[in-house]
Amino acid sequence: MKITFLGTGTSQGIPIIGSNHPVCLSTDEKDKRLRVSVLVEWDTYTYVIDCGPDFRYQMLRANCSKIDGILFTHEHTDHIIGMDDIRPFFFRQGDIPIYAHKRVLKALHKRFDYIFETKDRYPGAPSVIEHVITNSPFMLQKLEVTPINVMHSALQVFGFRFKDFAYLTDVKTIESNEIEKLKGVKVLVVNALRIKPHYSHFNLEEALQFIEHVNPERAYLTHISHLLGFHEEVQQTLPKNVYLAYDNLQLNI
Repeated sequence: MKITFLGTGTSQGIPIIGSNHPVCLSTDEKDKRLRVSVLVEWDTYTYVIDCGPDFRYQMLRANCSKIDGILFTHEHTDHIIGMDDIRPFFFRQGDIPIYAHKRVLKALHKRFDYIFETKDRYPGAPSVIEHVITNSPFMLQKLEVTPINVMHSALQVFGFRFKDFAYLTDVKTIESNEIEKLKGVKVLVVNALRIKPHYSHFNLEEALQFIEHVNPERAYLTHISHLLGFHEEVQQTLPKNVYLAYDNLQLNI
């Protein structure tokens, strides 16, 4: 399985528009972060987790010419608003499968009503095949995917486990029975927004405590804001099996 980090930044990305914060002014490419998303590939299949405002550029940068579907973690703008840019895939492939909680599908219907319109459709609109995710395993091309239910403050969010790889973003709390689903995972990705506590995201300390509890072979931090600090400086402070993810980073699992 191959994992490509398409984006590792928080909702505004790094640099933030107009900011003179030192991290936003950094010339280190690892400090430049698009909105959070990953590409998951195995055999001949390619799936994207989340589809934010940088989706078009992320697909171009990754040289991605085919997707077999999109999994959505939740309905916040930085995770869904790039959905219109699935059009090139739709024109080549036909209807694009999407996978999401029924609440998230409802939000997509509201934000992208023209995609879901069944009468008088705009000729250039893409079309999708909807799949409702519940908190039970489901199959993608004979591979079992396990949803991981987490809370983003008061909002339910799904993370996903693909065999030895698990991806969690926008986590603030997670119940013990959901943590059990991560038992034995080799590579864990989880959000770490900044140093100071935040009401709806793990900060660095919380993320590291969570990683220690799950005990994967390797862990990668994502959904990072400029307030976490410079990539190279933060990396030097982390445990030996924990890494800051960065845009374009690829893992083979």
